[in-house]
Amino acid sequence: MARVRIEQEWRGASANFLIALHARRSAASIAAFAERHPERPLIVVLTGTDLYRDIAVDQSAQRSLALASHLVVLQAEGVQALPPEYAAKTLTIYQSARPLLPGRRSRRHFDLALVGHLRPEKDPLTALRALRRLPAELPLRLFHIGGDLDPALAAEVHALGAADPRYRALGALSQAATRQRIKRCHLLLLPSLMEGGANVLIEAVTSGVPVLGSDIAGNRGMLGAEYPGWFPVGDAARLAELIATAMHDPDYYASLSRRCAERVSLFSPAHECASVCRLLDLTR
Repeated sequence: MARVRIEQEWRGASANFLIALHARRSAASIAAFAERHPERPLIVVLTGTDLYRDIAVDQSAQRSLALASHLVVLQAEGVQALPPEYAAKTLTIYQSARPLLPGRRSRRHFDLALVGHLRPEKDPLTALRALRRLPAELPLRLFHIGGDLDPALAAEVHALGAADPRYRALGALSQAATRQRIKRCHLLLLPSLMEGGANVLIEAVTSGVPVLGSDIAGNRGMLGAEYPGWFPVGDAARLAELIATAMHDPDYYASLSRRCAERVSLFSPAHECASVCRLLDLTR
């Protein structure tokens, strides 16, 4: 049994070990804990932008990797982004979500969910450009959930969305409301430029909603490189083709659903708990 205290940064409080999220953002806490307690376990969880950007260019993030006694990545391809010498101390832990029964889906519309605060890494413009490429008479709706974190990007997204009545901007919602919206959609769109292991993908798959996503390591590591729903990063034309195929070809849609169902056990709370317990065992 472990007692957990969650803090924005470590300020010297007594702890048998430290779990730090993000190699760059937590770099100061990581360095301080390593200096004060060099003999104690120090676990660094690589959450996305640190794994696929910061560790290549940021010295504090690189130092975090070196100081860590254990590293955690959130999907199977994550370890490939690390320097080879760190593979032996790296563990993959998939995050989880409580399963939800699929919601009642519209019979009049083919509904798409796009979830993520507006920032460049999420590349929402590719989803909107894909929607614009699809014939206006197609009964599509794109529900976009997320806050306006980047004002310039938000302005561009809202301007593009205003030109298509099928786009519905819902703003930032609670997790519960977001999950309820996702489970009533036919597809989740995940066009990100980088992901450590997207929670929203897990929330969709555990609700019986298949995914169309960008062909990046953080997505492939969740559903497998051979998953039939990947499209090249930023390729709105290809995403539009996949949306249309999923809408009109029941066999293709069924293949997406089947492949997601094959992976869903990886994202169960029991599986995540077992992985965390295995990690804690390694620190003893």
